[in-house]
This record gives sequence, C-alpha cells and structure tokens, in this order.
Amino acid sequence: MGMDAVPLSAAPTPRAEAGLLRRVAFSPLSLWIAFLAVHLIISGLALDQGKGLGDVFLVYKPWAQLAAQGTQIVGVDSDWVYPFGAIVPVMLPLLFGADGYVWAWLNMVLLLNAAAFAVLIVGREPRRLIAAWWWLGFLLLLGPIAVGRLDSVSASLAIVGLLWLTLHERAAVVVLTAATWVKVWPAAILLAAVVALRSRWHIVLVAVTTSAVIAAVPLIFGAGWHILSFITMQTDRGLQIEAPVSTFWMWQAAFHVPGAEVYYDRQLLTFQVSGQGTATAGALMNPLFALTAIVVLLIGVRAYRRGTPYTRILPELSLALVTAFIAFNKVGSPQYVVWLAAPVVVGLVYQGRGFRTPAVLVLITAALTQVFYPFLYDWLLVPDPSMVAVLTVRNLMYFVILGWTVVALWRRRHRQEAAGDLVPAHAWPFRSTPGAHPEPVGGSAR
Repeated sequence: MGMDAVPLSAAPTPRAEAGLLRRVAFSPLSLWIAFLAVHLIISGLALDQGKGLGDVFLVYKPWAQLAAQGTQIVGVDSDWVYPFGAIVPVMLPLLFGADGYVWAWLNMVLLLNAAAFAVLIVGREPRRLIAAWWWLGFLLLLGPIAVGRLDSVSASLAIVGLLWLTLHERAAVVVLTAATWVKVWPAAILLAAVVALRSRWHIVLVAVTTSAVIAAVPLIFGAGWHILSFITMQTDRGLQIEAPVSTFWMWQAAFHVPGAEVYYDRQLLTFQVSGQGTATAGALMNPLFALTAIVVLLIGVRAYRRGTPYTRILPELSLALVTAFIAFNKVGSPQYVVWLAAPVVVGLVYQGRGFRTPAVLVLITAALTQVFYPFLYDWLLVPDPSMVAVLTVRNLMYFVILGWTVVALWRRRHRQEAAGDLVPAHAWPFRSTPGAHPEPVGGSAR
C-alpha cells in the first residue's frame, strides 16, 4: 500500500516577500503610523530637559505674551530678527494658555507637517511615497531641532508650495510667499521657479501682490521701517559657532589660540566665536552669497535656454540656492538643515532615483547635525576638538551638496535625460484632470 504524497505549500519567493514588504510600506496606514511615531520620538526628545525647545519657551513665548498684553508687538513696535509673518505661528500656541505653550507649539508643527504629508502621499504614486519615507527618515536623523524652531513652519509650507506648483501655480506661489514672510529662505525656491518655469512673470506678480497684502498689516499699525528690520538686524551680528565660516576660528578656540574663544551674545541669544579676522569674514559673507547666488542663477538660466525640462531645473536650482544661503551665512544655526528637505522632496517626486545622491547627502548632513545638537552641544561650547571635527565634516557637506547641484545643472542639457521624470497628476486638493495619472515630461517648461 503506497502512501500518497502530501502537498507542501510553496515557500514564499524573495520576489513575493519583496512585494509584500512594498505593499506594507506603501500602505497609507503604515505611512501615518510611521509619521506619528517619528513625531512622538523627536518631540519626546525635544521635551527631555527642554533640549531643542529653548527658543520656544525662552524666546517665542515671551514675544507672544508681550504682544497679547499690548506691551510690545515685535516687528511693529520694535525691530525684529524675523519677517513680520512669523508673528502668526509665534502667537497661535498662546491660544491654549501660557502654561501649555510648548505643547501647543509641538502640536501646531505636527498638524502643519501632517498637512504637508497628506499633500505628498494622497494618490499613492510610488515616487511620492518614497519621498514621504525619505522625509520621515530626515526628520528622525535631524532630531528635536526639526520641530523646535520657526524653520519647521516654513519648511512644511515650502513642501506644499512646491508640490502644488505645477497644478495650481497661484496657490503655490501664495503659500511660498507666506513661508518667506515667516523665514526668508523660501525666497530661494521662488527664484528657482522664476528661472525654471515659463510663467515667471505670473509668479513674480502673485508673489509681489501677496507680499504687499502681508506687509500692509504691520504698516497699518504703524510699523514703519521696523518691517524691514529682519534684514538690518542680521548685518551687525558676529559669527555664530555653527556657521561654516566659523570653522577656522572654532579650531583655533579648540586649541586655545590667544584671542579665539566662544562667547554668548546676550542680545541675540546665540553663541558666537571671536578671533582675529572674524569681523572681516562676517562682512564678506553677504557679498559671497550674492555672488554665488548670481552664478548659480545664471547656470540655471543656461540650463533653461538649452531646453532642460523644469523637472531637472527646479529641484536642483532650489537646492543649490538654499544650500548657498546656508553655506555663506554667518549664522548657520542647526535648524537651517530643515530648509534642505523641500527641494529634496520635490526632486524625489519628479526624478525618483535620479535625485538619490543629494537625498543621501542631505540625510548625512542631518545626522551629523544631531550628533552635536542638542544633546552634546555643551561639548561644542568648550569647544572639544572631537565635536569641532564633527561640525567641520557637517559644514563641508553643505559645499558637497552645493557642488553636486551646480554640476547637475551644468551638465544636464538634453531632454532625453528627463525622459523618466514624472509630474504629479494631483496633489490634494488640486488635480490636473479627473482620474489622471503621473505624466512624463514632454517639454522644457509649463
């Protein structure tokens, strides 16, 4: 009597396992769980001994309280280091009371990031989902500073503006202009859009009109020249210790060279470095940035005139200008790394793997930043040579990123190189056509 063979279930193949993993990773539930987990982690780290939230409860909260009491409205009654639009996110958390200001701040950032995340993932296009995972990894690697400054507000607005740009240009430019009135850096993205898109004069018109409406508010209340104080207040400050230009003197301070030391500026509430030549170096930063920005913009114009599609100009040019803004800035605060997220997100959405190199470089930059800020920041204040070494590598990364973007803009001249680029068919709540799918790039601009 023979025995019948017992059928065995086939073992899952690597392809099947990869498919399952992909489905899980790309499911909305997984993405939103990861989003909440990342924000809980970095917010929890920020709340640990107040690390990364110093500006929120020591600076933003007093500003909000003074304004609520009618004692002083920064940017209206006095000079302010930020554009006037920043008063909105500074004041909003106070609606939940002074005692709950920090919690309200973190929830405000969470909601803004959630809105940007929803715009990014709705539609479930693979490249956008990959960009969403990249953004979450970026936030986790950067750590508490990613939610503890006004820069996080402008960053989420910038991501939304870039995703809307090819679907509803007017709304996108309004959002990007509003972000610029919170922190100046999104102006670099608007400049990149002016170069990359044919509708440049429409972009300029909408941006100027939006700026006029925003500026009218403080002017009506008698702000006068205080409205431009965010520009003038930056000119007199010294070299902040994290800035790339400060690296030379940080090494001098680490090895106790006479005259080189880290000190605290009580007016600006920042740590700066002194030493022979720091004043001259600080004075050169704005001209160097202006020169670099002009050169980068001209390279972008060259790429446009050679027929390079905007999917190959807008992300690279945005990232180049934003990186130059950091690399030649005498402030160089750790939160400035947040600025790099928006250009990388849109680069991954448009180009996919074609934007992999800068995406990895920015992740490394974020991770290096968290090494010294906020938990080991005291070592940098000493300054400890090992921590200055980490800072040096992080600062060099800015120039590596800037170099990659410039080379990419210079060499990508043919439309065929962008044959695989995709323009999103929709970004909530806007759609190009009902039921549309991502479209391959067929022209040099809209």
